[in-house]
Amino acid sequence: MPETFWTVRWPDGREEQLYSPSTVVAELFTPGTSYPLSDFQSRARVALERASDRVARKYGFACSSAMEQLDRIEARIAEFDMAADGPVICLKIT
Repeated sequence: MPETFWTVRWPDGREEQLYSPSTVVAELFTPGTSYPLSDFQSRARVALERASDRVARKYGFACSSAMEQLDRIEARIAEFDMAADGPVICLKIT
């Protein structure tokens, strides 16, 4: 399964590279697109759960790295005010 990295810009301007064990993130995110925090969180959850499920189907166990990445994303989102802060921008997917 090809690992995929995607880079985002958070509402505070910080850029961060995120990890997925699968290319599924490219099904839910588009480079150059802005996502409201709640939408970004929902899409990230779906993407990383699907990625972990793909690993489980192939190797017989879920991907702990995908779930750890989701935990880090959700912790980062908790730093922002969902209603007031700006969007998350997907910069690139590699």
